[in-house]
Amino acid sequence: MRRHIPSTRALLIFDAVARHHGVGKAAEELCLTHSAVSQQLRLLEEQIGVRLVQRTARGTELTEAGKRYHGQISGDLLRLQNHTLEAMAQRTDGLRLLVGAVPVLAEGWLTPRLPEFISRHPGCSLHLQVFPTHLYMEDMPFDVGVQYDDAVWPGANALQLMGESCVAVCSPGAKGRPAMARGDFRAAPLLQLRTRMGAWEEWFGQAAHLRAPENLVAGHRFDLFSSLVAAVRADLGVGLVPE
Repeated sequence: MRRHIPSTRALLIFDAVARHHGVGKAAEELCLTHSAVSQQLRLLEEQIGVRLVQRTARGTELTEAGKRYHGQISGDLLRLQNHTLEAMAQRTDGLRLLVGAVPVLAEGWLTPRLPEFISRHPGCSLHLQVFPTHLYMEDMPFDVGVQYDDAVWPGANALQLMGESCVAVCSPGAKGRPAMARGDFRAAPLLQLRTRMGAWEEWFGQAAHLRAPENLVAGHRFDLFSSLVAAVRADLGVGLVPE
């Protein structure tokens, strides 16, 4: 069966033109001449049978069909690149360790310890894959997972690395407000981490001397600790983060 797949060269050129909104910068990025890029675009359009780009007063722009096509293939090109890099990274002269981790542990705890690990295992090629939350990790084929959940996955051995102590943080401007100085959280918006919606209730249960809002699950929600911390710095409210 004949495959209706354009050449990778043509798709990469089309992708560059779409990203740069023009032929000139695309040609510069790909180290090609302006005419070579234009020729590949024409060949791609002839193969597909659809006009993908058009000349306007502002330069070369994608047609509506071109925008749809680029949106459909851009992710495929990125996946192709990643799969190729994965294949190139395979080593036969040493070990390869695939580590999965959530961002807060990858950045704050794991990464600072990697230089010592690599120095102890010079023949090991390390691949660190970061997942938005631990919920994404269960079915992924990594060798070691570092996460903050106490669940034990089938076929995995669990080892506790550390305990966790969370602290409430606010922006410098909020800290000086009278209510916050008195430990009164009733007027302070509580920022929520989507995967830890019960965290504030647990925290206030251990901080009985503080005045808690009636609704401990209301407020702005964030998927990542890094986003929550950025919101705290922007004075959107009070956040609960690992110490």
